[in-house]
Amino acid sequence: MLPAERKRKIVELVSDAGGRSVEALADDLGYSRATIRRDLRELEDETLIERSHGGAVPITAVGREQTYGQREVQNLDAKRAIAARAVEELAQGQVVFFDSGTTTMEVARRVPKDGSLLAVTNSIQLASELGGEYNEVKLTGGTLRHRTRALVGPTAEAFMERMNFDVLFLGTNAVDAESGLSTPNEDEARMKELMVERSATVVLVADSSKVGERSFVQFADVGEVDAFVTDDGIDRAARESFESVGLRVVEVTAE
Repeated sequence: MLPAERKRKIVELVSDAGGRSVEALADDLGYSRATIRRDLRELEDETLIERSHGGAVPITAVGREQTYGQREVQNLDAKRAIAARAVEELAQGQVVFFDSGTTTMEVARRVPKDGSLLAVTNSIQLASELGGEYNEVKLTGGTLRHRTRALVGPTAEAFMERMNFDVLFLGTNAVDAESGLSTPNEDEARMKELMVERSATVVLVADSSKVGERSFVQFADVGEVDAFVTDDGIDRAARESFESVGLRVVEVTAE
């Protein structure tokens, strides 16, 4: 296993378990404790985990926001499986908005690059990925939030208020049947709210770790979403609660 892959697995294990000891990580991955300790120091320097006495804990809280880099390495197999299914929601000739985020980036990597859609996004990274050789891509403009690499603010909001989209691929920090979809930052919440308002079809793409969670600012009700593409880690009760308000839930299995 390459060092980068090993560190990605460490972040996943720590996040899934809510914390992990050096000894447990060493046993799970088959590496020495010295190697794991060195990896944990480097991951803490990259703000991907927080070291604790004898191990590490994830960086999570209702009001605390993970960086793009932190989210990029988490649940990657699930995000790729979600993206592969999500692109099936597209039809030729549509105007499609891609929300900034790590799961939507995986969707962007799988869309046709043959000019069959007009792509719009509030992410410079996604714009570069979506362009390919032939696709036309529009950026919202606005102020760059370095923590999440999303474009936000009055300029971006003014752009959104003038536009209409056939399909939206939407990301979220948290989704719950009662408290809806939420995110830690007010500026990003306003942009997501406008995305939902201006889109004919809303496709939520998020792994099951987001289900049942709440974040600081609500930006949409579950009933405003048409389809939720997620992995098969979602529990039956949560799925039934989503479907009871008319949300179509599509589960995929990560390889």
